[in-house]
Amino acid sequence: MTPTVPVKPYTPTFLDDASVATFSTARYDRWVEDGVLTEEDKVELLENYLVYKMPRDPAHDGTIDLVSAALAGLPVGWFVRVQQAIALADSRPEPDFAVVRGTRRSFLAQHPAPSEIGLLVEVANTSLLRDQRDKARIYARAGIACYWIVNLDERRVEVHTGPSGPCDSPAYATVDHFAPGQTVPLVLAGAEVARVAVADLLP
Repeated sequence: MTPTVPVKPYTPTFLDDASVATFSTARYDRWVEDGVLTEEDKVELLENYLVYKMPRDPAHDGTIDLVSAALAGLPVGWFVRVQQAIALADSRPEPDFAVVRGTRRSFLAQHPAPSEIGLLVEVANTSLLRDQRDKARIYARAGIACYWIVNLDERRVEVHTGPSGPCDSPAYATVDHFAPGQTVPLVLAGAEVARVAVADLLP
């Protein structure tokens, strides 16, 4: 009989950061509303930890422009938010892109919730490990239907689908890789609405 090997608990990549402190979402929201935390504080709330955002270089910021152009022309009722917060049960991440349902007046009083999000996109080079591990786990737990990582280091787009929802080890059931020369299906609310060329998403 083969002995059972104990599974080590998952350790988030950000727990080694000097920035880590624990916050409830209510406390975090209150500090933002009261101006205690401002745009000058390069932090976001991940799993109730206050974590420094990863630094951005020209390749990352230039790719933001490419992805913005590639996601233009969404169906009526959807639009793109760029580097703005979303509201999850234990987190206030600020993904590079969130394709959300509504109008530009829909989120003047609250951040988008998972039920209003069709797609999240992270552009990753310096943040790659965090995006592949921590963000994927956080988004899968929240039930975000589709999550793309524009992986600059390996020049591919990683498409995560089939979120587990809340569980002991949240994850996406499927991760597909798309390379230059291929197109990525853009799926919103279960329907393919477009195909995006990988070459248009990569520098």
